[in-house]
Amino acid sequence: MGSKNKLKRFKENETFSNVFQPSREELVNEEYELKGHWRPSVFKNENPLVLELGCGKGEYSVALAKKYPNKNFIGIDIKGARFWRGAKTAIEETISNVAFLRTQIELIDHAFAENEVDEIWITFPDPQIKYKRTKHRMTNEAFLKRYKKVLKKEGVVNLKTDSEFMHGYTLGLLHGAGHEVLYANHNVYKQEGSPEEVTSIQTFYESQYLEQNKPITYIRFKIKH
Repeated sequence: MGSKNKLKRFKENETFSNVFQPSREELVNEEYELKGHWRPSVFKNENPLVLELGCGKGEYSVALAKKYPNKNFIGIDIKGARFWRGAKTAIEETISNVAFLRTQIELIDHAFAENEVDEIWITFPDPQIKYKRTKHRMTNEAFLKRYKKVLKKEGVVNLKTDSEFMHGYTLGLLHGAGHEVLYANHNVYKQEGSPEEVTSIQTFYESQYLEQNKPITYIRFKIKH
């Protein structure tokens, strides 16, 4: 994407009512005004709050919002030029139960209050295979602690990935730490009885993986409190 195009998207994001872009200082040094108030302030209801972490273009968040009008969805990514697409689609199609937050995933507990979130989706994260990159792996212990902080006691996390490595790493870590694995499948499209919300929504890249016969894996789990 050219820098001109990026700038245009950043500018447009600033005009979108469904995009929130707090500065790092605002989140870390101050009490962010929406922390604990996302439902009443942004969505004007008390419906369940669901986050998609590393939402990319926002297609999964938008598709989930269409499918579940009685839930609120927030796509989170540091790359605003990417989720511009999802935010624009939501505005064009007047989908009012989805919003986008531009921030780093490691600041999630500064953007949301304890027990504010009902569910988390992590879709096709970078598996960060190199040992030096493990601290960026989105299901490592440090990230799970952050998720636990914002999730309700009964809250669940969904991991959907094309990486067998990420799937195996996460399962091992969850079992080792005594977290509750509710469902695990290393090829959701080939196995009968896969959860419908997992197979009925596909991102652009996911459909490409499927064309290459790449198995898509899925884990649904609860973090031990």
